[in-house]
This record gives sequence, structure tokens and C-alpha cells, in this order.
Amino acid sequence: MNAVSPPSRYAAGYDQAVRGDAITAERYISKEWMELERKNLWPRVWHLGGVLAELEEEGDFIRHNFGKESIVMVRQADGAIKAFFNACPHRGNRLVLGDVGSAPRLTCSYHGWQFSTDGTLVHVQDPDDFPGGNPCGKVHLSELRCETFGPFVFWSMDPDAKPLLDWLAPFPERLVGYGLDNWVRVLNVSADCDFNWKIIRDNFNESYHLPTIHPELSTFINDGLPDTLFEMYDSGHNAMWMKGHQATTRADHVSGEVPAPLDEIAAAWGIDPAAYRGRTHVIREAVIAAKRKLGAERGYKNYEQMTDQQLVDYFHCTLFPNLTLTMSPEQCQILRTEPHPTDPEKCVFQHWVLVPPVAGMAEVMTPVGMVPLAHAEHSHSRYGDGVSLGYVADQDLSIGTSQQQGLNSRGFKGCILSNQEKRVQRFHELLDDMVHARI
Repeated sequence: MNAVSPPSRYAAGYDQAVRGDAITAERYISKEWMELERKNLWPRVWHLGGVLAELEEEGDFIRHNFGKESIVMVRQADGAIKAFFNACPHRGNRLVLGDVGSAPRLTCSYHGWQFSTDGTLVHVQDPDDFPGGNPCGKVHLSELRCETFGPFVFWSMDPDAKPLLDWLAPFPERLVGYGLDNWVRVLNVSADCDFNWKIIRDNFNESYHLPTIHPELSTFINDGLPDTLFEMYDSGHNAMWMKGHQATTRADHVSGEVPAPLDEIAAAWGIDPAAYRGRTHVIREAVIAAKRKLGAERGYKNYEQMTDQQLVDYFHCTLFPNLTLTMSPEQCQILRTEPHPTDPEKCVFQHWVLVPPVAGMAEVMTPVGMVPLAHAEHSHSRYGDGVSLGYVADQDLSIGTSQQQGLNSRGFKGCILSNQEKRVQRFHELLDDMVHARI
């Protein structure tokens, strides 16, 4: 007797076929696989380099170290932003050693070569001592593609990459209602981790782990499979909608008291939780109505542009290969893993939080607690040293090292995936095609 396939959880028009490629351990532990990624994957995609708030004036710059590469993005006199490889063409020394800064010229600390903000060499020691004559005006930093979306700056090593907004599709259109352009990055943390970058990418490509890794979320985010909607796009990106302001349908929260913290969330919008005893599931609609009524006077001007779904639900946007935006009406979380320069069993995890500016608000709640509503400086640590990267992120990272250890076992023969983990399967098939230069 043939097994009956479960009903699709994928939105109409947003499902994708998969081949069923084996997902074995080598891609997580092999230096050969890491080298294929370095050669065939990372040079062909767009990378999030920073936020525009760090590039307000001519000469402001951001450095983004990625694997063995280092990129510098610089604000130009005409307001444009250019990106350059962070390497002096003289002898290869890195020009910029800090995360952010501002200078009229980029100056090499080794021999004092100086470059204007547009990457042109403008000063050298002993200019007449070169066989071809003075190199100033003739030598330039190696430039990369650099474009912006909302408050973000992206770069790409691929001169033939699609324009950024086309590559991001459909997210620029899907996110427009949130009004991200002026949001403030209030959290900027990262950590060195002892597992391959793809382990956390797999984690963000499924919700199957929520009941075990994040059980406390179930009282205000509905992680029930029938209520979760998945989308997979032709671009290779994917997304997941989860109902917010509603307890999970995996357990009976409908018949009794409104669970915490959903009761506090409701009360914050003037809703009496006691009035919803036995009908917890409709608090979501009550919050929508309250936000429509009270949002503007509380300073949330962006509510006016949002759909009802955006006002209360969580939109997890997973961009191939290594970037996730988790959207709620009051917060955008950026979650990303990047490869270690030389070790396939290590990576760098990054977590940013952006919030809309609200008049009169001095502090905002984030996954690490209350922080000032102001642009945050970067903080880096090593995972496991006791520095929180956000309470949910800490839980996600908690499985990383033990999974990496298990992937090294002879007993692991390859992933066995459920239908709801189809996005994991598709991610690895896209990865297969790119690292083996099939697309």
C-alpha cells in the first residue's frame, strides 16, 4: 500500500521540485568542498556589507572581512558608494584594519601609499623611482560591484551578477510595507563558532526544530505545521510565514487562560486578556485592530503601510546562500553565518537587530534585553564564552557544535528529511549545482 503524501504546506505558485540529492557529511567537514565554495559560490553572490548609517559623509568607510577576503565600502563625494578589495596594489598589505572609520584618503601603513575615496593612487614615497614613472593617477584599487537596498549596503565580486534588486527578488517588493529605509541598527554582535556555516543555514531553512529548541515561543508564535506557510522562489531564496500573537496549535491553548507572554502583549495594546479566556486564538485579530487604532499615536508611522499579516505575523526571509531577515512590525533581525578563512568546521555567526525610529523612545527591547535606540557599535566574541547573541540565537547555536561532531561520525550516512524540510533539500541542491559549476 502506498503511503499518502501529507498536504502541501507550500504557498500556491511558490513550490519547487527537488531531485533528492544525498546530503552527506563531506560538505560540512571537507577542505576540498570548502575550496569549491571559495572558488564557485562566494564570488557569484551578493553579500551584505553594512548599513548606510555608517556611510553618511564623504570618506566614511566600512570594512567587511569575509573568509580570506576583506572589502572596504567608501562614501564618495557625489554620494555614491564604491567597494574595493582591501589590499594595497603595491605589496598586498591590507589598507583598512578597523571595522568603520572616516578619512579623506585610504593610507597603507606599510609604505605610506595613499588612495583617494574613488580608489585612485594619489601619493607615494619617491614617485620618480619607478621604472614606468610616477604611478599616481595610474594605479587604482581593485573595485567590486556595490549597490544598496533600504538601509543596507551590498557588494559582489561578480561583475556579471544581476542588479541587486533583481537578485533580492521578491523581497524588495514584499518588504516595502515595513518602511525599512530609516530603521536603526541597535544590535550588532558576532561570534566565532565551532561548526560549518551551513549548519545554521539548514536550521533557518526549517521550522521543524521549534518545539524542541524554542519551546517558549509556542505561547505567542503559532508553530503548528498546518498554520505555517512556506514559499520557495525561482531565485533560490525562500520564506516562511508564522502566525504571531497566537499560541501554537500543537497544544491546547484555546480553551484556557491566555498564556504568558501573550497576555502581556495583549495588555500592552489595551486588550484585557481575561476577556479572551477560552478563545485565545482570536487575540491576533484584536491586536490587529488595536494597532490600526493606536499605532500612529504611539509613534509607529510604518503601521499605515503594512498589511494585517505584516502587523502581527513573522516573515522569515532566507536568502541563498547565507543570509536571513526575520521581519516583525517592530523589528528586523539579520542572521548570517560566514565561512572561516581556512577551517571548514568553523564559521562566524552575525546577528543584527534594526528597529523603526519612534519619537520619544529612548530604549527598545531586543533579544539581548533593553538597549538604547541608537546605532550600535560592533561587538565580537567566541560562542560559548558566556556572551549572549540573543536568547533565540543562543538556542539555535547550542546545537551547532554537537551536530558538527556527529557529522564526523562514520555512523552518519546522510540526511533523512521530512516534507516540511524541503527548503533544506533545495538549498543543498542549489549549492551542489553552484559548487560543481553546473549553473
